[in-house]
Formats: sequence, C-alpha cells, structure tokens
Amino acid sequence: MGFVHDTAMCAYIPPNLAHCVTGTWTDTAGQVAGTISRHKAAAAETTTINIPIMAPQNSVAGKGSLLKYVELDVEFTGAAATSCTLSIVKVVRGIDTAVDVVSAPAGTQLLTAATSAATLDQHRDRFTLTTPVFIGDGEFYFLKAVVVAAAATVIDLGGAFAYYTLRI
Repeated sequence: MGFVHDTAMCAYIPPNLAHCVTGTWTDTAGQVAGTISRHKAAAAETTTINIPIMAPQNSVAGKGSLLKYVELDVEFTGAAATSCTLSIVKVVRGIDTAVDVVSAPAGTQLLTAATSAATLDQHRDRFTLTTPVFIGDGEFYFLKAVVVAAAATVIDLGGAFAYYTLRI
C-alpha cells in the first residue's frame, strides 16, 4: 500500500454551505452566467459569514489535511463596505456532557480589511494560518468573514477555497 503526501490540494466550498448571520440572504445565480451566489440585500448592518472548511479529517495525528489557508470570493456592489475582516475559527467538539471549545488560530489576511478588502468590486481575499494545522476528527474549522456594510452595500458571496496538504 502506498503513501500520499500531496502539497497542492484544494477544496471548493460552495456559497450555499455558508451560515450567514444578519440581513436578508437568498441563493441566486451569480453575476457571471453559470455560477451561483448567496446574495445579501443592501442594508447598513454588520453581518457575519461562517464558511465550514470541507477537507478530509483523520483520527491519527499528522494525517489527513494540513490546512494552510482559505480564500474567499466575494463581491460588493451598490456601495463599498466599511470593512471585511477574515479569521479562522477552530471548534473542538465537547465529549459527552461537555461543551465545545472555540478558539481563533493566529493568521493574516491578504487584503487590508478596512480598505482594499471592502471596495466596490470583486475580491479574492485570503486568510493564511501562521502555523498550518492538521484537522483532527474531534474538531472542525470555519472561515469567518465579518462585513460592516453601508446602507447601499450589496454582498454577493461566491464561495471559498480551502488549500491544504493531504497526507494519507
């Protein structure tokens, strides 16, 4: 039996898997024919978008997916947003009778949250973990985007891409 160590793995996470908090969201056709989108109507409010990282997990340390970074495809129309801030959230599942434990692994956002990531345009932003992590079977991760929108800001979420090394 062979061993796989592929450093160039990527998983597309469609926009309809995102958990969108605050605002009126609908699943729509994307701005480009043949694409899909989650569309948020214009409103002056802060919204949080949680996108689950869909990559293979493993119960053995050092196996499965070594998560490196996640890219977000989003478009702002109508008006620029005030800011768009990305982070990664780690949730360790609680054992029987115990609650989950939530943390925020350190990392950096490619675009500047309050300027270039929030302009009136299409964006492909990235959050890179400072220390890549293997995703164990007792935990899960998601990309969190917090968008502070102006009254006329419309958000179209195109999905996300998780980049990882696969070791099996």
